[in-house]
Amino acid sequence: MLTYYRSIGGKLTVLDGYAEGCWINATAPTAEELARISRETGLDIDYLSYPLDPDERSRFEREDSDLLIIMQTSYRLGPDSDIPYDTVPLGILHNDHCIVTVCTIENPVVQDVVSGFVRRISTAKRNRLTLQLFLRNAQRFLIDVRQINKQVDAIEDRMENATRNKELLDLLKLEKSLVYFITGLKANEAMMERVKRDRIFEMYEEDSDLLDDVLIENLQAIEMAQIASNILTSMAGAFASVISNNVNQVVKVLTVTTILVAIPTLVTSIFGMNVPLPFQESPVGMWIVLGLAVSLACVIAFLFYRWRIF
Repeated sequence: MLTYYRSIGGKLTVLDGYAEGCWINATAPTAEELARISRETGLDIDYLSYPLDPDERSRFEREDSDLLIIMQTSYRLGPDSDIPYDTVPLGILHNDHCIVTVCTIENPVVQDVVSGFVRRISTAKRNRLTLQLFLRNAQRFLIDVRQINKQVDAIEDRMENATRNKELLDLLKLEKSLVYFITGLKANEAMMERVKRDRIFEMYEEDSDLLDDVLIENLQAIEMAQIASNILTSMAGAFASVISNNVNQVVKVLTVTTILVAIPTLVTSIFGMNVPLPFQESPVGMWIVLGLAVSLACVIAFLFYRWRIF
């Protein structure tokens, strides 16, 4: 799907088609749509196809006036996915005429920019818009890491009395997502450091300050993700022991209960035998046998309590 934008007064307006200085957002584009963008903008169709590879690394390429930048972005998966969060490449391409973003999904970074979370957008200032996409991407990683921390806290509350592996598996899924985050963030950091060092496009003083802010935000996201990953690693081992202890506690209670129930059963079974036994002629013999059975069970329960078995 192709969407054309142009900024008017710092706000984005949707256009019906291509115009000089516009922003083209391509979401899961078809081959025909990529060919259309290539005809309208003059960008190489191979450049437009690179970001559609899910394993594409963060990097940039320049050929004449055409520039391709690929960065890793975070996004949340559906409830049926193996992991809650993953990363996906976002391609940013521009030349002297327009800027194009390409992604296989409706990218959250692009959605945030379109929704107005980034102020003073100008599609004519392609370099500035690229840096603003960088900044919003780092902020999205921070938001998602905080969401992961909240999910970890919720799982921690459930783990106190857990006897199944579900909570532990949820922690491992979040840890896997954090590994993807850290890998993507570090790749983005290396790419942006090269952008700053090689000055692949013209940057004014305000643009340089914005890139420095991006690097700071990205570094903060890396540190937060690493801290969360380290916490999850230690928590997973600790909670595995907690689950084992909870299971042992349940088994212990069931064992003690079985013993206490078995004692009255043993006593009544003996007095139910077809042989001469005490109290069998007594009118209150049944109550004596029941009292004996209950008394023995109470004595055993008291001993278990004194021995701190339960």
